[in-house]
Amino acid sequence: MRLPETMTGFSTDRRRLLAGGLTLGACAALAPFAALATDLRSGLATRPIPSSGERLPVIGIGTARRFDVDESEAARAPLREVLRELPRLGGRVVDTAPSYGRAETVIGDLMAELGNRDELFLATKVGAGRGGAAAGIAEMEGSLRRLRTGRFDLLMVHNLAGIDDMLPVLREWKAAGRIRYLGMSTSFDSQYADFAAVMAREALDFVQVDYAVDNRNAEDRILPLAAERGMAVLTNLPFGRGRVLQAFGQRPLPDWAKELGIASWAQFALKFVVSHPAVTVAIPGTARPQYLVDNLAAGRGPMPDAATRQRMIDLVARG
Repeated sequence: MRLPETMTGFSTDRRRLLAGGLTLGACAALAPFAALATDLRSGLATRPIPSSGERLPVIGIGTARRFDVDESEAARAPLREVLRELPRLGGRVVDTAPSYGRAETVIGDLMAELGNRDELFLATKVGAGRGGAAAGIAEMEGSLRRLRTGRFDLLMVHNLAGIDDMLPVLREWKAAGRIRYLGMSTSFDSQYADFAAVMAREALDFVQVDYAVDNRNAEDRILPLAAERGMAVLTNLPFGRGRVLQAFGQRPLPDWAKELGIASWAQFALKFVVSHPAVTVAIPGTARPQYLVDNLAAGRGPMPDAATRQRMIDLVARG
């Protein structure tokens, strides 16, 4: 049965790109990535969380908009398959937030159906702290209920909302075992100065920031500071809010990209992101199983070196 389309915008172009038959079984034929440590079962490149040494696969999934669906089987079927196949194919990280509509509820329901909560690295956020610590705590408790879990693998203060009030709370929850890792997130350049200031003064396990081949402002301060301070980095919007796929989705890939094992423009964009040494995990929005397979393939095979990364930048800049 054909799964319903749940994405908008660039999804049509990407569906055409994948129409050649990329399947869940295709991952087995992809060569392991030798330059970084790999999961021997899946061949996916992994990077360590600096504060613990725990390794994560470099490609995860984001759930903003994609998982904000109703209770119908038509809407949830492809999302169930994404969450089922993610750990089977070697992935772990699922990123969400209470501000993503029904996403937390949908994830919680589907994980309960699948029984695979322990196979996933579940990251969410708290934004209600802008109204004070009590409001933030209430939102965190609500996230636990919606996600049907007893603890967060990662909890981040969302877009710096109430950061001074919420970091002490997150540390208390971490000490109590309700959070494994803590951090903060942003997807706005206008917050970078304040974001960097918090990074410089606070001990954080993770930061999350927007980063793409056509959106590299995080390279100026955020990514180097994360490396200096020993913070893992999740990157959101790795397709540049869809701009990269919209601009290049119908064009053939250059031969030099194919030599890196890149088979789609999505993989092109993701390989650029995760080849930055400060990036721990990229979290592309993922709502269909064939997109999951395509995205995870970017975590296999050789990664671009500095010269190739510049070549990728130049190609995208030329448009």
